[in-house]
Amino acid sequence: MTQPSTLMDLLRRPVVVAPMAGGPSTADLVIAAARAGALGFLAAGYKTPGAMAGEIAAVRAATSQPFGVNLFVPGTPYPDAAALARYLGSVGPAADLGEATWDDDGFDGKVAALLADPPPVVSFTFGCPPAGLIGALRGAGAMVAITVTSPGEAAIAAAAGADALCAQGFEAGAHRGTFANDDAPGRDYGLLSLIGEVAAVTGLPQVAAGGIMGPRQLRAVLAAGAVAAQCGTAFLRCRESGAHPSYKAALADPRYTATTLTRAFSGRPARGLVNQFIRDHADAPAAYPEINNATRPLRAAAAARGDTERMSLFAGQGYRSAAEQPAGEIIERLCAEPS
Repeated sequence: MTQPSTLMDLLRRPVVVAPMAGGPSTADLVIAAARAGALGFLAAGYKTPGAMAGEIAAVRAATSQPFGVNLFVPGTPYPDAAALARYLGSVGPAADLGEATWDDDGFDGKVAALLADPPPVVSFTFGCPPAGLIGALRGAGAMVAITVTSPGEAAIAAAAGADALCAQGFEAGAHRGTFANDDAPGRDYGLLSLIGEVAAVTGLPQVAAGGIMGPRQLRAVLAAGAVAAQCGTAFLRCRESGAHPSYKAALADPRYTATTLTRAFSGRPARGLVNQFIRDHADAPAAYPEINNATRPLRAAAAARGDTERMSLFAGQGYRSAAEQPAGEIIERLCAEPS
């Protein structure tokens, strides 16, 4: 496979459809994005290598246009078993919870599959993989992008050999892509300031993510120096999204008036609609993926009964503008000249 010279070679339009793990991202969404000229990403997070490969095959069968696959970089097990147990005891009866186990999300198996049959782009969240792995993926023909939330992370990614960066501002929905799961200062950059700060440490092309819901915001990040906008929340309610119907409805429900960052559902900071579960569990420790694995059955049960007060309703600050339209129409609107 021939290595593209720059990320811009893959961008027919300046829109990237974000990988949204846990259900919202589907092969149909990536296919629709490709047909509309955008670059869509499959979310490999929480999937087996086989399931990831199946989605890649489905996209390739439907379109010859470029697309990407996103992986989570594994962290380390949470060291304080007592604190984790106390938190889970406050969440609910043990019978309602899964095992609070650590895992690497099948990272090595997914990497092996992508090296054997690489998509045009592979992106990483929650950290920067070793330079050797980045080099191997690039040698196999894939471009490599790293999600960063600070100029320090951008410098690490650039030094490791990344081709591009996803600059994720504080406004973005779902999990923060920070390399470390802690509360150290310097992790709360707004998107426009982050683009400028990252450009000061590396000239790598930036895809801007965080609160981009319409053409004016897209134009703003392009003017700030990004080459494209990555949008996730904008597509949550679209026809091709795999988000649960109650989740989609909650984005337009007037009782949900704000978003916040929380570790309540997963043990990692994530932005979502403020519901009762978040209000009740502000003290969640930094135990990811242990808390995520433990609360998965509880969240699934809540979704089955349509209980949005106990579902993880991850969304960015611009969630009120999420439209119930086909993905192609949303892309057209994003790329339109601002009125």
